[in-house]
Amino acid sequence: MFKSKDLLGLRDLSGEDIMEILTTAKEMKTKIDYAHLRDDTLKKASIVTLFYENSTRTKTSFMLAGAYLGGIVQDLGVSTSSVNKGESLIDTGLNIDKMGVKFMIIRHSMTGAAAVLARNVKACVINAGDGTNEHPTQALLDMYTILDYMGGFKGLKVVILGDISHSRVARSNAFGLVKLGAKVTLAGPSTLISGNMRALGVEVTSDIKGAIADADVVMGLRVQFERQKNMPFPNTREYAALYGINSELLKYAKPDALVMHPGPVNRGVEFSTDVIDGKNSVINIQVKNGVAVRMAILKLLYEANVDL
Repeated sequence: MFKSKDLLGLRDLSGEDIMEILTTAKEMKTKIDYAHLRDDTLKKASIVTLFYENSTRTKTSFMLAGAYLGGIVQDLGVSTSSVNKGESLIDTGLNIDKMGVKFMIIRHSMTGAAAVLARNVKACVINAGDGTNEHPTQALLDMYTILDYMGGFKGLKVVILGDISHSRVARSNAFGLVKLGAKVTLAGPSTLISGNMRALGVEVTSDIKGAIADADVVMGLRVQFERQKNMPFPNTREYAALYGINSELLKYAKPDALVMHPGPVNRGVEFSTDVIDGKNSVINIQVKNGVAVRMAILKLLYEANVDL
């Protein structure tokens, strides 16, 4: 049984914990399409989203996940809050905590922000992305999608391509997929990848064709220009020519390989349009699965901390 107060990352979760979340997500998914199956699992528990960085998919899916399970969901609206008057993250959290909130869902540009918040509040804290550290719920929805299509993880070759250095998605996926038995390869330009990532139990390469060869899953990542002081390559056209995935490159993967991306996708840069919209793509399915996974997380955390 899931016993944590918070979900801060996949580094410290066991494979059993991860599978419990994925199994619960499968139960939750039918509630997305069939409103009559939605219930009051959260018993009107209050949920506040604190997004210090922009988001479409993550914030919206969390808000819908909470509503589908009978929670009361409120967005802090950081741009119009006392944060702009200089209020610290801890003080913001303490104030919200005193209002009887059960869940705080935070996205922040500072690595470790979710952990800092969790140490200072009674509420359950869910990390929706902290700096370049982790994005656990994105990785969990990625893993749920792989499980749904592939039936398991043992021996699967999962290739994650793009801006590895700045990707919290890549880190969380590496932690989770390795624990579940997948073989993970991180690939990208030498300016956007580090050999130190091998400490995560993954392969690291700048050989894109070699990385994709016989892959079961090909996951692209957006180049995060907002986290970089210097341009890591001459221009996006050159990046697309050398490291972007098109239908010809995808032929090196297995015929039924899944094409995935956490979004937003830059068409013609990390993936060509024919790959994004092709028969192997499950990018839009990932979005739907994100709601199911976040419902599962809210349910499990609520049940583990019902007395808080």
